[in-house]
Amino acid sequence: MINLFLKAKHWQLFLLTFGIPMILQFAMMVILFTSMHSGSQPDPAYFIAVLPLIMLLFIAVFFGWFWSIAIGLQSKVPQDVKMKVTKFKIFFFIPLVYMVFFLTFALFSFSGGAPNPSIIFAIVPLHLFSMFCIFYSLYFVAKTIRTVELQRAVSFSDFAGEFFMIWFYPIGIWIIQPRLNKIVGE
Repeated sequence: MINLFLKAKHWQLFLLTFGIPMILQFAMMVILFTSMHSGSQPDPAYFIAVLPLIMLLFIAVFFGWFWSIAIGLQSKVPQDVKMKVTKFKIFFFIPLVYMVFFLTFALFSFSGGAPNPSIIFAIVPLHLFSMFCIFYSLYFVAKTIRTVELQRAVSFSDFAGEFFMIWFYPIGIWIIQPRLNKIVGE
């Protein structure tokens, strides 16, 4: 699976993370507007079922790509460079667990009326910590790419460009993925 992401073309990853979800959202809007135009009420169960699927597709591809880079390129990191892979793995899985928790909470709260307000006190810190973990994952992935390319220990100034390209994924994937294809092809 790791090699699948590392050898994929940039347009394939872009299509999986943005093309297909966008087409599904357009289809949902067309269904919504045509049903409103015909005077019938749209079925909310359809939208409640499709939106989490769109989110799961994006999350699976995006985090699968992160994992493939961070773990799949470790064999190409120089022996004298020590990277904190265990810390990455912990910080990688925290947002995934949080997203499953949040999606479950959202589904139950919307289907059963108003949610318990005290849950907000748990969600806000978890959400902020999850965001921190995602940024750490961005940092680690960018550092891994640049370490493999330069074959030495790197500082943030060496991989800041990669960090921001990964952060702005829809643009950065077009630049970073061909470089990954080249690294894996060597």
